Amino acid sequence: MMIKGLFETHLYVENLETSMLFYSQVLGLQQCYFEAERRTAFYWIGKPRQAMLGVWEKPKEEIQKRHFAFECDTEFILNDAITFLKSNNLKPYNFLKDGTERPMVFAWMPAIAIYFNDPDGHYLEFISILEGEARPELGVISYNEWLDANAN
Repeated sequence: MMIKGLFETHLYVENLETSMLFYSQVLGLQQCYFEAERRTAFYWIGKPRQAMLGVWEKPKEEIQKRHFAFECDTEFILNDAITFLKSNNLKPYNFLKDGTERPMVFAWMPAIAIYFNDPDGHYLEFISILEGEARPELGVISYNEWLDANAN
């Protein structure tokens, strides 16, 4: 196959310094390049030279909200993600429609995930692929419902 993965993605942001603090200090991404004249910064996602995020300062009217997901360990999402997000003044959310902030399972993958937003309102996600067969008929469910459905 010609395509082996996704190497980079880019976001427009209103304030480069605010976004640089968010992506480096809050999310812990390693900055790999900065160009003051072009108002841009680049970050390695995961191991250096495997995937990259570019943030570009643009006027507010040019910013369109985007979505992308960070691959994480399942244990982090289950045990630490909510605390991590809240301790950094980020609001976790899901699509369970039950008023909770707990991670959810996309049974069609299957994967566990939790969403949050960056300072410009881009939709970010922590996600981890789960063991087991895909069960698209289950839709979006809680992790406990996923475990119960796969206990049979």
